[in-house]
Amino acid sequence: MARYIKKEMADLNGTGKKQAYYRLQTWRKLSHDEFIKHCAYAGSGVNRAMMEAVLAAVAERLPMLLGMGYSVRIDGLGTFSVKLGVRKDKEQDTFEEGEQKRNARTIEVSGIGFRADKELVAKTDRECELERGGVSRLRVSKYSLEQRMAMAKDYVEQNAYMRVRDYAAMTGLSQSKASIELRQLCERPDVGFEAKGRGGHRVYVRKSIPQNPHCPQT
Repeated sequence: MARYIKKEMADLNGTGKKQAYYRLQTWRKLSHDEFIKHCAYAGSGVNRAMMEAVLAAVAERLPMLLGMGYSVRIDGLGTFSVKLGVRKDKEQDTFEEGEQKRNARTIEVSGIGFRADKELVAKTDRECELERGGVSRLRVSKYSLEQRMAMAKDYVEQNAYMRVRDYAAMTGLSQSKASIELRQLCERPDVGFEAKGRGGHRVYVRKSIPQNPHCPQT
């Protein structure tokens, strides 16, 4: 049985009302091997080798057909199509007069769009038996951004390093919001700290000041 989570939504329209939306609680991600086992079960008429061959063929041919300019519909699943964007090292286009024409080499496939088949949605709904899984409220900090920035600077000055959970505990932000805000603060020259490490091992330390090679070492 699946569970749903009632989540509080930010009041983007300034109505003063706390809106809510619902999401499914995901237990975990099934692996490729596990999915095949679910499809090639006893009595299904499909064996593992057949499933492996079909999925491999789809994974090989789908990118080729999409790259040729087709959108691809798979009955019961949905329609795949290509999304284009400007390469990350290039500026976004406008329609201003006199703008330099963009070369095709600066355009890239930025994503694959998928529109689920209505029957897939309907079948999933029939298979989905829901029960309440809990409530998730927004964690709004009682401190302003300037106050949070000052708190972070003081913490880094007084300690060897600061973790995301340290910043979240200080400010009252959620872990995800604290992580996003810290990344944004590191881009500000007036903050004075920087990120070191990756993933769960990322910490924030005092920003190192590059030495002038012309200055004598002390």
